Amino acid sequence: MSEQPAPPVDPMKGFRGVMSAMFVIEAIVVLLALLVVDKDDSITAAQGWFTGAIALALVMSCGLVKRGWITWWVAALHVALLACFVFLPALGAVGVLFACAWGWMFWAREDVRKRMAEGRLSSQREPEQQ
Repeated sequence: MSEQPAPPVDPMKGFRGVMSAMFVIEAIVVLLALLVVDKDDSITAAQGWFTGAIALALVMSCGLVKRGWITWWVAALHVALLACFVFLPALGAVGVLFACAWGWMFWAREDVRKRMAEGRLSSQREPEQQ
């Protein structure tokens, strides 16, 4: 019997999982920002619905992480969050923090892609002969 070699490891599959987790965490933080806003000021129904819509869009974005245009989708969501500085500054602050986190994640993804193209990932090395 001949054993078939294991399929090569796809580092981008793991990255998609991290992206999905980041979307869920961000949605939770966005919804928790409503509690902070409600302590200081009273929020209107429109502000609450907008915040809920952003949180829902973040959770539903987990299904889009395989798409090539996900970077633009993340950018659009964060532009909407940054625009919240006008009427919900706490939500705008959340947008700034997560925009920085997403920026770092996309930088790391490009670094892995570059290393993958150069063949420098540890999963691309030949196993040592025993």
